[in-house]
Amino acid sequence: MRTLIVLGLVGAIAQLIDGSLGMAYGVTSTTLLVAAGIAPSAASASVHFAELGTTLASGISHHKLGNVDWRIVRTLAIPGAIGAFAGATILTNLPADVAKPVVAGILLALGFYVLYRFLRLGGRRPQFTGHVRTAFLVPLGLVGGTLDSLGGGGWGPVGTTSLLSSGRVEPRKVVGSIDTSEFVVAAGGSLGFLVGLGAAGINWGYAAALLIGGVIVAPFAAWLVKHLPARVLGTAAGGLIVVTNSRTLLLWADVPSAFVTPILLGLVAVWISLIVWAVRAERSSRALHGSDADGSGQGDSGPGDDDDETRRSSADAPLPTTTA
Repeated sequence: MRTLIVLGLVGAIAQLIDGSLGMAYGVTSTTLLVAAGIAPSAASASVHFAELGTTLASGISHHKLGNVDWRIVRTLAIPGAIGAFAGATILTNLPADVAKPVVAGILLALGFYVLYRFLRLGGRRPQFTGHVRTAFLVPLGLVGGTLDSLGGGGWGPVGTTSLLSSGRVEPRKVVGSIDTSEFVVAAGGSLGFLVGLGAAGINWGYAAALLIGGVIVAPFAAWLVKHLPARVLGTAAGGLIVVTNSRTLLLWADVPSAFVTPILLGLVAVWISLIVWAVRAERSSRALHGSDADGSGQGDSGPGDDDDETRRSSADAPLPTTTA
């Protein structure tokens, strides 16, 4: 019973992070299950079944708060589910450790880019213009879904990081769309694990505990991303990407633990200081330009609006963006 209560708390914390930053539910939950001695395939399977409930609750909450770009969801979901099914099938027969350093290195580079993009603004507001092309979203869904099942988490880090680095979609819409599409991805992965492991190979108690904890906090996480300024949310997400993947690479390189801990603590301290700086910069910008109704610098938007990510936050000249 104590283990289930702890897992419920872990599910709540993981969902709070995932629902507000668009990543880390699977990574956090799977890490704990594997550390407890659960096989990687069984751990990932439990997390994916829990995500059927948490992502549904999160998606509904994000939709009600206008955080979802349904064009992105429609384009990402099906390729993501196909990739998740394939990844789950592979994981039941193949270890995923070989791919971890490569994926972590790519994500680390993208995390630094996300930080650069939001920290370089100075006193200006972020600008988000244009659509992300379907030719970019479809392979992103396939890769993200596959890695999500292989690593027990990856849909958020890959999807959120890639969309943030494109510079074309508001961070709150990135998070809301990734969280909403993850329901279909979790369904594809769960089906793959059922085929590969069978019902007996899945710890349903662990899945239920993670689910309950996540569902409870999902509405609050969606509210949080609705009201966080883009600059603060982007800086927080970028820092999380850098810290998480730095740890993965350090452990993969067999760096002594005596060095790993101080390095990670240093990165966390820098991350926190950057978030504090972003908050202060946002306050200065709002004082100079005036605040929006929701305080996010993006205006309020209704549910289901596919195009309002093209609206500008202020009259400042737009920053150069990469082509996605």
